[in-house]
Amino acid sequence: MLLRLFLLFTIIPLAELWLLLWFSSLTSPTVTFGLVVLTGILGAWLARKQGSQAWKKIQQNMVQGQPPTEVLLDGLMILIAGAFLITPGIMTDLVGFSLLIPAFRELLKVRVGEWVKQRAMMQVQAQSSFQSGSGGFQDFTQPSPSVKEEDIIDVEFVRKESSESD
Repeated sequence: MLLRLFLLFTIIPLAELWLLLWFSSLTSPTVTFGLVVLTGILGAWLARKQGSQAWKKIQQNMVQGQPPTEVLLDGLMILIAGAFLITPGIMTDLVGFSLLIPAFRELLKVRVGEWVKQRAMMQVQAQSSFQSGSGGFQDFTQPSPSVKEEDIIDVEFVRKESSESD
């Protein structure tokens, strides 16, 4: 996890800076600066437009009594796209603009869904390997066989309000 954060906050900005300097050497610093500003403005406008459309779809689903899970994922991806697009850089702009393409978002939702299912299955398998004899699931309604009846203490209490004279 620490390595991923290091890469996120160190390597990626350095690569972005290198790409911007390289692009500036091909064109001019003015063109590069204009490109950064233009993609920021265009990206923010597109993200706002698509975000408001997603918000309307979420409201429609809620009125119809449907869970808005798909649209919420779209909204989250649009939000991430907006964050990438207002961040100066070429790679972040490419990722941001790709997240604004509905077909790419659908493909990404399928991939992320598969990844989440796979992670969930790994969690269930890991938990079942630590539990014995219960087929991977523990029944918490019944006392554990290692807990004896005499080990259980049943207590009732009444809370009394304290007065200022105490």
